Amino acid sequence: MAMIITDECLNCAVCELECPNNAIYQGEEIYEINFNLCTECVGHFNEPQCVEVCAVDCIMIDPAHIETKEALQTKYDKITEDN
Repeated sequence: MAMIITDECLNCAVCELECPNNAIYQGEEIYEINFNLCTECVGHFNEPQCVEVCAVDCIMIDPAHIETKEALQTKYDKITEDN
């Protein structure tokens, strides 16, 4: 399950700074999340840090990218294997 940022985003950039996988970036209008890099902080934290710091609660699970915790862990392992 990757996260998605809705159009209520204020462009405050707090979420981008908290993402341990650098999955959040400034899009054309609002911040966006690269679902290939988003692990919902699995491997780093117990909860998605972007959700924890969002001032307007505009970050939620992306229904187009549902993944199990095991799949998220595998993605985390792949992302971090070169580090």
